[in-house]
Amino acid sequence: MTDRFTGVITPLLTPYNDDFSIAYDLYLAHAAECLAKGAHYLSPFGTTSEALSHGVSERMHVLERLVESGTAQADQLMPGTGLCNLEETVALSRHAVDLGCKAVMTLPPFFFVAAPDEGMYRYFSTLIEKVGNDALKICLYNIPQNTGIGISPALSARLNKAFPEVVVAYKDSSGNWDNTLGVIESAPGISVFPGSESVMLRAMAVGGGGCISASCNSNMAGIRALYDLVRAGDEAGAASLAPKIDAHRAAVQAGGLIPGLKSLKAQQTGDARWLNLRPPLLPADPSAAKPLAETIAVL
Repeated sequence: MTDRFTGVITPLLTPYNDDFSIAYDLYLAHAAECLAKGAHYLSPFGTTSEALSHGVSERMHVLERLVESGTAQADQLMPGTGLCNLEETVALSRHAVDLGCKAVMTLPPFFFVAAPDEGMYRYFSTLIEKVGNDALKICLYNIPQNTGIGISPALSARLNKAFPEVVVAYKDSSGNWDNTLGVIESAPGISVFPGSESVMLRAMAVGGGGCISASCNSNMAGIRALYDLVRAGDEAGAASLAPKIDAHRAAVQAGGLIPGLKSLKAQQTGDARWLNLRPPLLPADPSAAKPLAETIAVL
């Protein structure tokens, strides 16, 4: 049986130069900082990464740069690989596996919003078959408010039962606790990661794996400290730290997640390139940094 996949995972922001090319100097420095502050894993090309603004070859190159530069070990990476078509999802997933990544985080085939669970099962089972590598580990990525289609507890349980060594994790960014709990209860072989650290304590109390949160980009040390307190069984310590962590998360959400986080990085580094977002998103507002900076947990 596969060791349970747990921890705190940073879905990495992607900085851009003024021509919208990836600013690799900023990217690699930020990735290294997240790991140094306690991230167990990095997830390039999640929602926070502006993933769907990047092409297949570009995504592959980013992973290779992270590893070849020594910034991260391959087994510290869980890249996003989910696209609407199987061909490119297979290519991205196979590349990640061949590189030695810990897992891949895979969206459902968005746009096909009327697809039933049976169709989704065919999609993921075909993906697994076509990658054709026993090292493949999949984290199902549920964010229906963006994709238009969710990954139900029943489908998660079915996939884990059919592929227990492959479908091992689930990121739930739905904001729906009943769904999070439903996956934990119906698919005990899956490690469930809420998309917000504000739900992490509640989820871990019933078997959740940790969290995969946008605000790991800005409050990594605090979130890791909270995770460690929970794992150590220090309920009083966790209860004392949690309100500070929640206050920063609220500020991140109020700042619009990606633009707020990028404005904070621009303030912290003094590099205005952090304000760039790829179209159709608009540039970040520098004034959004202040409330985020004021709520970062001081440990």
